[in-house]
Amino acid sequence: MALRLPPLTTLRIFEVAARLQSFKLAAGELGLTPSAVSHGIVTLETWLATELFRRGGRQITLTQTGQQFLPYVSEGLSMIAVGAQRISAGLAEHRVSISVAPTFAARWLLPRLKRFRELHPQISVAVDTSHRQALFPLDGVDLAIRMGKGPWPGTRSELLMRERLVPIAAPEYLRTLKRRGGSIDWARATLLRISSVEHDWETWLTAAGVAPPETIAGLSFDTVQLAVDAAAEGLGIAIGREPLIAGEIASRRVVPASDLAVEIDTGYWLTGAAGEETRREIRALHRWILSEARGEGR
Repeated sequence: MALRLPPLTTLRIFEVAARLQSFKLAAGELGLTPSAVSHGIVTLETWLATELFRRGGRQITLTQTGQQFLPYVSEGLSMIAVGAQRISAGLAEHRVSISVAPTFAARWLLPRLKRFRELHPQISVAVDTSHRQALFPLDGVDLAIRMGKGPWPGTRSELLMRERLVPIAAPEYLRTLKRRGGSIDWARATLLRISSVEHDWETWLTAAGVAPPETIAGLSFDTVQLAVDAAAEGLGIAIGREPLIAGEIASRRVVPASDLAVEIDTGYWLTGAAGEETRREIRALHRWILSEARGEGR
């Protein structure tokens, strides 16, 4: 029996509008007018005999039915795009797009990328550092390096390395906290905390068996980078994350305040579209990233 499918164009319009939460933005991405996008959504809602969006002035939100429908549409369109990309020589390009968090891109990927360019000078690499979770290949992304507990359903996910927590500080500041025997007087330390992460000082102090200092005044930051920079300025001790702080430690901008590095359950994962990848350029970058990560630990 033939499959009963909605018009494919309306599904594409729905996916973009739902992802962007805006008919106007969807029109810009699709090269249509906002009225054409609205008409496409109405056509799909009529075909399905259900409402997919709530309209409220200039804002739109997905209904419960729309929220249930979106993952099926996103996955279906993604499978079509991946299949077309993998079998059509006409769509092949000597270009790979990879989505990476800004800190990981700056501290891990960028210092190594010259080696990939030397091995594959004919392949162009586009690095996307937006924080969004990329949909393969609907967002124009071929690979992504994600930080989390992974793996993610509907993707091919391979663990590159686990994060390890280690306290770091400026050498001069650390010297002010050392007792005569060389140990750290944690009671006098100012802990630089990070508000946006799950694992911070509590995780490391528990593993180390160290009581937290009773310091009332302290400093808190919303990014790891700011906390590391504050530590380098001598404002206190921050929890650094290996391997991303390797450069700061090598330059002695900061130094470890302890030999204990605590491995946690989050890590960096190389992800891509599920199934066998046939594009030579994507396979080359995929293999190279795995090779570079082998020395970082798992």
